[in-house]
Amino acid sequence: MHNPNQKQKRIELLDILRGFAILGTLGTNIWLFATYSDLTAFLDLTGWSASAEGIVTALQSIFVNGKMLGLLTILFGIGLEMRYRKAERTGLPWRRFILWTMLLLLLDGLLHYVFVFEYDVLMSYAVTGMIVAMLIGLSERKLTVIMIVSLALHALLMLSLSLGLGWIMQDAGFQRELLALGQETKILYADGSYMQQILYRLNNFFSLRAEGVMIGLMNIGLYIGGIKLLRGEAFQNTDKGRRTRATLLKIVLPIALVLNIVPLFASGYLDLALRYMFAPLLSIGYIGLLGWIADKRALRGLTNRLADIGKAALSCYVLQNTLASVFFMAGDWGSASVTTCG
Repeated sequence: MHNPNQKQKRIELLDILRGFAILGTLGTNIWLFATYSDLTAFLDLTGWSASAEGIVTALQSIFVNGKMLGLLTILFGIGLEMRYRKAERTGLPWRRFILWTMLLLLLDGLLHYVFVFEYDVLMSYAVTGMIVAMLIGLSERKLTVIMIVSLALHALLMLSLSLGLGWIMQDAGFQRELLALGQETKILYADGSYMQQILYRLNNFFSLRAEGVMIGLMNIGLYIGGIKLLRGEAFQNTDKGRRTRATLLKIVLPIALVLNIVPLFASGYLDLALRYMFAPLLSIGYIGLLGWIADKRALRGLTNRLADIGKAALSCYVLQNTLASVFFMAGDWGSASVTTCG
């Protein structure tokens, strides 16, 4: 267990991981911006080997899609633990301190959602932070049980949903309806004005926030996982920390890679599981990989830049989405054409 009276030092590996995750989110979000938020072009991997574009999409799905979501969730859990330690160290009422921080994050996410990007993750992290703030003071044993149960229930839910979606997607009528819905969204973002896009996000708030609800159990489990990794010295330059990172690199990373490749050959039945079930394992594997690179002092130019981004992670996340919105949609923001999206 950590010593609350010991002053926190900045951990370089955490900055590197934050920078990697923030840039990696652009590798996912750029797909959504480029296809005008058409999820049908993003989640469906059937027929991926038939074209160069399909192969690129498959590679993105293996290495990026969902991985940064999982890694950021772990990192937000680590951030929560650090706030808990700071509150203990300074004598602040830690629950109130954390809850106020999460409320500000929730507001930040809401503004980001309304004015920039409907697939914002900050609101989901804020709500998860409020929940885990109520749990963080529990014993290690209780935290472990909650983590395992949350992740197990999430895996069961995602596997069921993924298999069900794969089965439904075999129906030609459903495919046509999904394609039509995607086309409506494309038209809105390609031809609609900026105000129409804002109204679309406001009018469809609950349906567009469905992902945040769907991954609630995963968020809780990964938040606690991040807390336990930090308490277990996984990011420290200690023998224990290096052993932990070696395990993540040599065992978790190869297994995770295999699991993230398998859905490409599952005829669409594991497309949803790829993003929400197998991806977080690769997120954990990336911790081992980047930890190994940092330990070897390799690629210092790259890791230094990632660390710089990691030190301003929240600002960089919002900025890159804002710039992508301007780049892809600025030409349409002044449009007066009216296209509704049901």
